[in-house]
Amino acid sequence: MFKKKAITLFSVFTLFLLVLAACSGSNESNADNGSSTDNGSSAGSDEQVTVNFMHLWPSGSAEQHNLIVGDIISDFESQNPNVKVETEVLSVEQYRERLQILASSNNLPDVGMTWAAGALEPFARGNKFAVIDDMLDGDFSELFIPGTVDAFSYNEQAYALPLELNIAPIYYNTEIFAEHGLDVPETFEEFKHIVETLVDNGVTPITVGNRDAWTGSMWYMYLADRIGGPDTLTNAINRTGTFEDPALIQAAEELQNLVEMNAFVRGFNGLSNDEAKGPFMNNQAAMYLMGSWELPNFTTNESVPQEFRDAIDFFKFPMVDGGQGDINSFVGGPGVGLFVAENSDVKDEAKAFVRFFVEEWGKRSVEDAGVIPATMVDTSTLDLPEMYIDVLDELNNASNITLYADVQMSSSVAQVHLNMIQALFGEQVTPEEFAERHEEALSSED
Repeated sequence: MFKKKAITLFSVFTLFLLVLAACSGSNESNADNGSSTDNGSSAGSDEQVTVNFMHLWPSGSAEQHNLIVGDIISDFESQNPNVKVETEVLSVEQYRERLQILASSNNLPDVGMTWAAGALEPFARGNKFAVIDDMLDGDFSELFIPGTVDAFSYNEQAYALPLELNIAPIYYNTEIFAEHGLDVPETFEEFKHIVETLVDNGVTPITVGNRDAWTGSMWYMYLADRIGGPDTLTNAINRTGTFEDPALIQAAEELQNLVEMNAFVRGFNGLSNDEAKGPFMNNQAAMYLMGSWELPNFTTNESVPQEFRDAIDFFKFPMVDGGQGDINSFVGGPGVGLFVAENSDVKDEAKAFVRFFVEEWGKRSVEDAGVIPATMVDTSTLDLPEMYIDVLDELNNASNITLYADVQMSSSVAQVHLNMIQALFGEQVTPEEFAERHEEALSSED
């Protein structure tokens, strides 16, 4: 979990708009950045090599991200004419499955994306990802916002480099709210009143694609936070606490209450996140809880109608009466990072590409995609959307950021958690059974 100590370091980014001379031109490539000489690579030689790169930003669901990736690859190839970067692009859930399959067959791409903490640990422990501490010498290491690389480390060695920071607010359609006389809720009771009002008027209150159960997990995490406080869930995961804590059981009860109120889009357990996003993007659902990586769709993505973008705002998950939570506590943390495969035949070129990508992503993603990068950039000359600034302010003021539950867990426990989230939403288990199954899975690893 990323506590206030880490957030105060993050706040330097927002308060002082950290300036790096290397980032003075957000859309211009620096031929020296990530060059072969920086990494001991043979990228400047005449030998033709191919770097295979697998990522999870398809053009359909992550258009702005995908465009930036293409531009970065083109620039890298033109600066390193002997290197060809070939890509494989998958949706998030397809990517998760393929990463496991490729790792088990020792056939990982030369460069790929990974999540932090517990999600990264088995790959690091199994020597699937290369240790990349050698890349973090000198000025390059100072690019990263403090604490972000630590999330991609195992046994004090770095196995991936972070690209993003995220928090997960509730996005809402201001026009739907206004049409039904609704205000932003500050308490969970007010939130449930909004749900009731929308249901009574034939409007879907919330869209969620819980076939990808990490989406539903965020709803549970916020209720656990607001009822039990910021440490309760993480303590249960790290075994200083228990999932049978009354606050965690109550969080499961409140989630099922929302299900019984018809708060969520019809068929939620059969919808992927990409599918469930549709009702929100088409003005058919009022609210959508998701990470700040979605900001481009509400700010800079010109393929999304301006009228819709103008109608979207966000609010913080409301407080639960009698709960121990803090309105400024968020679910979030570092997003994906880039790894280099341990058994890559072109490891030097792969590292050169990762370095180049990280630097260029930090410069371009801010203005071109409205993304909060994990590297420090000069934002003083950038024209940033208001919602982006507002999210940065929330990050600055956050009292706590709890890393996504499935990312904190080992892969086997994470699968139990995600299965139980689906079962909880589907009312196939009681809140007590939900807690018991988590305890069984976590205890088996003690």
